Amino acid sequence: MTIKVRFFASLREQQPEGLDQIEADGVQTVAQVWERATASALMPDNVLCSVNLEHRDRDEPVSDGDEVAFFPPVTGG
Repeated sequence: MTIKVRFFASLREQQPEGLDQIEADGVQTVAQVWERATASALMPDNVLCSVNLEHRDRDEPVSDGDEVAFFPPVTGG
């Protein structure tokens, strides 16, 4: 099973170059995608997640071929 992984803004700067997909055998949720892609780093509480361009919670299921994206919180004024 392969899942595309995208990190944005400051989260992207913290990840290895070229990481754009993971082999995700045994991965069932968005949180587990994060764990696999970040070598088990803890996900900050305020990270926003999406699956196939739709906002999702950390415990949402993922499937083969999905694109999972992680965003730091956005502020503006």
